[in-house]
Amino acid sequence: MHAFIFLFLALNSLYTPSFVEATKSFSIELIHHDSPLSPFYNSSLTPSELITNAALRSISRSKRVTLSQNNEINESPESIVIPNGGDYLMKIYIGTPPIERFAVADTGSDLIWVQCSPCKQCFQQDTPYYDPSKSSTFIGLSCDSKPCSLLPQGQHRCENPNKCEYLYVYGDNSYTIGELGTDSINFGQKDVTFPKSIFGCGHNNDVTFKRSRKATGLVGLGAGPLSLVSQLGDSIGHKFSYCLAPNTTSKLKFGDEANINGNGVVSTPLILKSSQPSFYYLNLEGITVGQKTIHTTDGNIIIDSGTTLTFLETSFYNNLVASVKEVIGVEEVQNPPSGYNFCFTSGDQTKFPEFVFHFTGADVTLKPEYLFVAFTNNFFCLSVIPDDQTFIFGNRAQIDFIVEYDLKGKKVSFAPTDCSKN
Repeated sequence: MHAFIFLFLALNSLYTPSFVEATKSFSIELIHHDSPLSPFYNSSLTPSELITNAALRSISRSKRVTLSQNNEINESPESIVIPNGGDYLMKIYIGTPPIERFAVADTGSDLIWVQCSPCKQCFQQDTPYYDPSKSSTFIGLSCDSKPCSLLPQGQHRCENPNKCEYLYVYGDNSYTIGELGTDSINFGQKDVTFPKSIFGCGHNNDVTFKRSRKATGLVGLGAGPLSLVSQLGDSIGHKFSYCLAPNTTSKLKFGDEANINGNGVVSTPLILKSSQPSFYYLNLEGITVGQKTIHTTDGNIIIDSGTTLTFLETSFYNNLVASVKEVIGVEEVQNPPSGYNFCFTSGDQTKFPEFVFHFTGADVTLKPEYLFVAFTNNFFCLSVIPDDQTFIFGNRAQIDFIVEYDLKGKKVSFAPTDCSKN
């Protein structure tokens, strides 16, 4: 479970931060969950344990997604964003005086939340809970406020008209309960601040990333009305990009800095659905393994920075596995590690073919080392698993691509690169 709720919104005509009106672009540093630079890094875990944990968190997250379906600034603020088993976290500073927090960066949700004091039931974290009474810029939101009305039906209540209370429950039984408010948020540079940012104060929370004790909430980057992207809106041209590196820091960029162009850039239509406003959908037409292409009849797939694995419709997945077996010449290993479906043992001379994901108008060639997970030198698992409800293009498949989301132009673009250098 990676998508948690932390509201960081500035609506187009309400609570719009004065800084945002002048902002054209900025960037934020991303750190992989299992990198030594990550606060989640656990040196006692073996590579196999790290891989298995990431897979299990992906499956947990897919359940959450299924439930959801059912003045010019020249300086670029940067913040550490750390992945949480598929997510990357952002280092943010909230309140006055500013308090440092790590929060999950998630394109699969809208809301942003942090654990707040007083906390009726909270998971343990290494830092004190955010205390709104100690911030001179915190303002609680009432039940008749515009932001409160934008919470999904059934996910807020108004027992006290002076408070906007929210409740989010996920498919893996994770949840956050709290109230909405506004406060100043920045990314570690005092000259770049977003005042009156809407966020959720979580007073009752139980989530799957709690074991880390580092993450304290989430920053939603989805397409819905309460996301950071929607907050910044016109000021960033409704555009952002990221470049995910496997073991080091990388960048999340907004506005002009998010533009990608040049050789190798391919673009595919971005599909937004009113029934599922948080998610970014693409149309996947097929996958080529070596010289063998398989096609799908249901290509709508969510592109998500917060899920490690890729989820495909079961029959399409089975055809993919059959093609991998045929092209590589391997046999499936029984009883694969938890979280994976198809694993095999290869010989020293085994050659991995090229894999191309065919999105409408965009052929994206993936590196085999990110499509397969190596447990030992000769034991591999496919980082794709079957699902009959939710189809997701996970972040492992996106490693070493600049991925640009252009909401106004309604397209997603991919450019292969070395993300450790971007």
